[in-house]
Amino acid sequence: MASSLGTGALAFREARTGVLQQSQDSVINQFRRSVDAVAPSVPIAPDQADLQSAVDQVLYANRSSGWRIMATYGGHRAYAPSAGFVELSPEMLRSVRDRRVAVFQRMNVDGRPRLVVGMPVTYTWGEGLETRLSGLVMYLEVPQTAEEGYVEAMVHGIERATLVALCLAVILALLAASGVLRPVRALRRATRRMAAGHLDVRLDVTGSDELADLSQSFNETAAELERTVRELRRLEAQGRRFVADVSHELRTPLAAMSAVTDVLDLEGEGETGEALRLISEGTNRLSGLVNDLMEISRFDAGAAELNRDEIDLAESVRRTVASRWRQEQVELRLPGPGELRARVDPRRLDVVTANLIGNALRHGEPPVRLTMGVRVDGAGMAWAVIEVTDNGPGIAEEAMPHIFERFYKASTSRARSESSGLGLAITAENVHLHGGRIRAANLPRGGAVFTVELPLHRDDTDTEADGGTR
Repeated sequence: MASSLGTGALAFREARTGVLQQSQDSVINQFRRSVDAVAPSVPIAPDQADLQSAVDQVLYANRSSGWRIMATYGGHRAYAPSAGFVELSPEMLRSVRDRRVAVFQRMNVDGRPRLVVGMPVTYTWGEGLETRLSGLVMYLEVPQTAEEGYVEAMVHGIERATLVALCLAVILALLAASGVLRPVRALRRATRRMAAGHLDVRLDVTGSDELADLSQSFNETAAELERTVRELRRLEAQGRRFVADVSHELRTPLAAMSAVTDVLDLEGEGETGEALRLISEGTNRLSGLVNDLMEISRFDAGAAELNRDEIDLAESVRRTVASRWRQEQVELRLPGPGELRARVDPRRLDVVTANLIGNALRHGEPPVRLTMGVRVDGAGMAWAVIEVTDNGPGIAEEAMPHIFERFYKASTSRARSESSGLGLAITAENVHLHGGRIRAANLPRGGAVFTVELPLHRDDTDTEADGGTR
């Protein structure tokens, strides 16, 4: 496109210069011949009548050319026709008087192009035929309307040619660019598909240029990534299956061991009783770990199901606390009976509540407080909010991103735990299964706070949409 525009502009400039130069040379030569023909009849010191006769002769000889003639000598001036000659600048008048050659200037008069030529009349003197200025100067004003028409015709022609050239240039540029951009676009689409999880995507490799090498490298990378991911998934599935199988196999003997140790606890005395109690505690912890592993394996296998029932959330939480801890261990701040009802899985809500309070009691310091209310977000969605706080040392900043990971224990910020490290992970899975959210934070005054938000139907609560908590 740049070449087409540059060629058009250069062609116009050269053609315009050629037309104007040819016209100018023709006019100057014709004017010189006319002046040379009249000059011998002009006296050495012409008066006004002599000047008028000279300009009339020049105009008569070129009467069909549209010329205007002016002659000057000293203070005399003569015009043919008698009026209408363009007003010349003092600089041009002075430059013509001081030179022995023709001087020309292009001007615009009333929006029309004009060529003005000044030609001094000379004579020869002496044996060496020295050329001297006579003081007589003839001026010519000629319209260049025809030349202007030629230039306009050239402009139109060049515009059409340039337009055709531009169209061809655009077509060629698009064809060339598509040859480069097509594989780039294909690579972009393939990369997005791979990012979306389609690792089997491949590119068609054609040619032997750099883009073909890039496509081949992409295919090799995708194939290796697919193989690696497939192997990782196989190992992950194998590990989950192993955990599920081991947990299932351990559950039956552990149940029997727990039953036996419970009976022996009642009968043992002295050192034997103490040993039996240690065995019983270890068996119970091992049984809890197996149960947690089986629950995790169900989440991994996608076999976890929700058995929803419409219940009073506050009453459910109250029963969970009453069945596990003394009244003074946990401070409850709950809505009144029947004020907050929702369709949830009662068993999983019990697990969530028990794990959060148990975690606060193990790692924090009393008082442990559980607060329940309702929050309405900016979209008008109502959420049941459960907050469990403690007065412990809080959670270390480096542990915060991993607090809900499996088997993670923030031992650097809390007391040593005998738990499996699965409680908070199972809690988060149960919350997410309900479509809810869970987060952990530190309180400004000290201690940790765990917040659970469970979605409610609009009919589940009569809370006004003010974004507050009841």
